[in-house]
Amino acid sequence: MAGVSTDTQIHGGQVIEVSKEFKFDAAHSLPHLPATHKCHHLHGHTYTLVVYVRGEINPAMGWFIDYAEIKSAVDPLLRKLDHKFLNDVVPFFTTAENLAAWIFHELESRIHGLSAIELKETATTSVVYRP
Repeated sequence: MAGVSTDTQIHGGQVIEVSKEFKFDAAHSLPHLPATHKCHHLHGHTYTLVVYVRGEINPAMGWFIDYAEIKSAVDPLLRKLDHKFLNDVVPFFTTAENLAAWIFHELESRIHGLSAIELKETATTSVVYRP
């Protein structure tokens, strides 16, 4: 390949982790909390979902997964969550921790090498689920 030094290329057999970020808006409440807690009441978030995938580089491609493949796997899940009341979507307390674990398990059969899910409720709060 012209202009690319083989010293800086990633070669086959090397493991790398990539991520792809998605956004969705949803509402929820945490009715198991005391009524005085602000999260007890109906409220919403613009969630940021970060999908981490780990795998071995294919030397013929220079990557191990196409970002479009990740998007194709995640899009059906986002359609279930975006602009929905999460308490009606899942049968558990809709904490970020529970949602991250559930999202991981929903995606693990669709994305080979899925290594972690990060779910951000706000710009300053997030949870990472790595089983």
